[in-house]
Parts: sequence; structure tokens; C-alpha cells
Amino acid sequence: MAENETSQEKTEQPTPKRLRDAQDKGQVASSKELNTTLVLLAGSGTLLALGGDMLNRIQELIRRSFMVDRERIFDPAFMLTALEHRIAEALLVLAPMMLILVVAAITGPVVMGGGRFRPQGMAPKPDKLSPIKGIKRIFGPQGAMELGKTLAKFSLITTVASFLLWNLSGRIVGLGAQDMVPGVVHAGYLIAWTFVALSVSLILVAMIDVPFQIWNHQRQLRMTKQEVKDEFKETEGKPEVKSKIRQTQQEISQRRMMSEVPKADVVVTNPTHFAVALKYDQSKMGAPRVVAKGADEVAAEIRQVARVHQVPLFSAPPLARALFFSTRLDQEIPAGLYVAVAQVLAYVYQLRHAHRQGTDEPPPPDDLPVPSEFLKRDPTRGEEP
Repeated sequence: MAENETSQEKTEQPTPKRLRDAQDKGQVASSKELNTTLVLLAGSGTLLALGGDMLNRIQELIRRSFMVDRERIFDPAFMLTALEHRIAEALLVLAPMMLILVVAAITGPVVMGGGRFRPQGMAPKPDKLSPIKGIKRIFGPQGAMELGKTLAKFSLITTVASFLLWNLSGRIVGLGAQDMVPGVVHAGYLIAWTFVALSVSLILVAMIDVPFQIWNHQRQLRMTKQEVKDEFKETEGKPEVKSKIRQTQQEISQRRMMSEVPKADVVVTNPTHFAVALKYDQSKMGAPRVVAKGADEVAAEIRQVARVHQVPLFSAPPLARALFFSTRLDQEIPAGLYVAVAQVLAYVYQLRHAHRQGTDEPPPPDDLPVPSEFLKRDPTRGEEP
């Protein structure tokens, strides 16, 4: 029983298919801390870089909003039109900052999730509405982690803010002694730099949270050994199905090969263990080609088909083995066997001529020159038909 339970533990790393399926469903690693940090950094940096210009343009917009000609005050449509224009101008002033914030908000999910749009991730998930699962998330390990991050962020920001207030206290107090416009500018400068410092401090939280979220995502997608086996069967096909497919493919290939035997010029035999059918067309081929070959039962079938269609059978055991081991199906013979095969084909042509003329058959060639290296099995040359 314990052994069965152990075998069902999710100890295996997720396979590439499991990761792809999770991505398609919108289940990707995500870090809220990274998103928050990027948005705050982008916002504070934009305020620091463009805040002065934006403030000046807003001040000019407000000033013009209160400068109204006397005759327009009595126009009922003027106030609505003026409001529309001022809103449009305000949006133009804020547009650069809004655009930068949008880009920053998108960057985090793109970096963590790969930047792919997944419609399935937007589909409603009923399990998210379950109160029981919600309570488990709150009081479970994930909730404890979120609580820890919240306390860590609070402590970090409190520490950084206290340090900044302590060091800037003199300048803050000095704002009361400045004139209105310089004081506002100075205050805005201090606020912008304080905002930047607080945003930068959150980088530490993001650096801790991002690796944790990636690890946690991988942990949630872990698989049992049985799931890995089932996925392999589903992806690659069950062994018995693959075996049946290979058997069917071999049968189809063998039938196609047997249909070429009647077109062969000669079948070289072992005489019982091997049979290789050769075809040579001087106008289309650079060398004789193996159109069929086989061993044992397949060799017997090749010989039978050759006899039925009156294709000459030539018994040459060394040459038959050499052709079988050295040449793939529908491939030209190697140069080392040219002389031996040429002698066999010459004999076959003389034999056909003798049959047509009714003369005596020529003697078969003896001692065919077959190099010894072609008589050895070579797995790189392929022996299957």
C-alpha cells in the first residue's frame, strides 16, 4: 500500500508537453511583486524625468481655464465645449506617462509568461468561486507566503521611508521658509526622489519573489511516474499500436517491392537465404539498381515471383550476400561490385539471346570478383528491404 502511494507522488519534473498545455490554459508563472515594482519604477522615473514639464503644462492649462472672455460667459454651450477641450489637453499632457505605465504593466507578464496571448486563460474558472478552495488558499502555504511577503514589504518600505524622512527632515522643514512657487517645485522634487527610492527598494522583494514563483509553478506542474508514462503513450503512441503500424508499413513496402520483381533483369540468389533483384536501364541509370531484396521467407517469395514471370535466377552466394548487405532498396550498387554484376548481366543477356535464337546456352561465369569488405554486415548500409 505504501509502495503504491509512493509511486503516485509527483516526483517527476513537468514534461515539455505538460508545460505547453499549461501555457495554453493560461497557467504560467506570475509575480505580482515584479509587476508592482516595474510599474512603480516606471511611474517614479517618469515623474522625475517629465514631472517638471508636465506640471508647467498643467499650470498653463489651469490658468487658461480661468481666463474667459466676458461675452462667452453668457453662452450656454461654451462651458461644455471648453470642458471637452481642457479634458483633451489634459489627456495629451498625461499621455506619455500613461503609455509608459501601460508598457511597464505588460512587461512583467510578458517576461514571466512568454508573451503569448492565450484565450483559454481568459475563460471563467468556476473553481475560483469556490469558498472552500478560497479558504484553503488563504490559510494554506500560498496564503502564508503572501502574508510573509506583505509583512516583508511593509517592514522594508517602513525602514526606507524612516531613513529618508530622517535624512530629509531639514529640507522638509525648510520648505516653510521658501516662497510659494520655489517651495512647490522643491517639494515636488523631494517627493519624486522619495518615490524613486521607495520603488527601488522593492527590487529586493521582486528578486526574491520571481525565483520563488518560477519554482512554485514548476512544483505545481510536477507529474507522477504514471502520468509521464501515460503522456508518452499518448504522444508517441502505444507500443502495440506502433508495432502494428510498422508491420502494416512493412507489408505495404513488401507488396510494392514484389511488384518490381517482374521488371527485374535478374535475381541473384544465395541460393536459399538471400535473394536480390537487379534492374539496369542504360538510358536512365548510372549503374544497376536493387529493386527488391530479402532474406529467408521474403527471399523465397522473390524467387517464386521471379519464376512465375520468367525472370532469370542466378545463384552466386558471395555476390548475393554482398548486394544484400551493401545496398539499400532502390539504390544503385556500389562501385566495388560493378565488375561482378556486369558479368552476371552479360550472362543474362547472352542467355536471352540464345533462347531467342534457339542456340546452346552460354556457360555461367565462375569466380565472380566480390571484394571481401562487402561480405560483412554493415549496420550503416541498412539490411531491411
